[in-house]
Amino acid sequence: AAQQLLRRRPGQEPDWAQTRHVALVALSFHGNFNYVWLRGLERALPGRAPRAVLAKVLCDQLVGAPVAILAFYTGMSILQGKENIFSDCKKKFWNTYKTGLMYWPFVQLSNFVLVPVYLRTAYTGLCGFLWAIFICFSQQSGDGTAKSAFLWFQREKVNADGEPSEK
Repeated sequence: AAQQLLRRRPGQEPDWAQTRHVALVALSFHGNFNYVWLRGLERALPGRAPRAVLAKVLCDQLVGAPVAILAFYTGMSILQGKENIFSDCKKKFWNTYKTGLMYWPFVQLSNFVLVPVYLRTAYTGLCGFLWAIFICFSQQSGDGTAKSAFLWFQREKVNADGEPSEK
């Protein structure tokens, strides 16, 4: 819903079906996955020692991130009734993964160092909300890169103002 509000043009109605699909994927998979995943990481690599924190961040990026991206694109394709449920995933996985590497390691580093264990899932969920805005844009009209999102927002600003914005 937040992504649609950011993309909305005057007179354009929100796509509630899209919002329901994203909510269903988030609630049925991502919330549960994050809870189980973060508990498992903490059990396997307990503590806040630098070595444990870096190992958790590395595991999160090498295992958790790909699973989450695959689940999002595949789940959305299933709910949208696409014939090839892996099409979006094939087109956008690597770009989305690389974009996530610019965001999630910093989120998880702060999570594992600063946030108490019992609040980590909530913190990840809050940061995941921001990520969800990007990944929803990517799923609908982007290519999985941060550049495509920034270019789209810049183009919208230019269109709204009627002329290019000054930097």
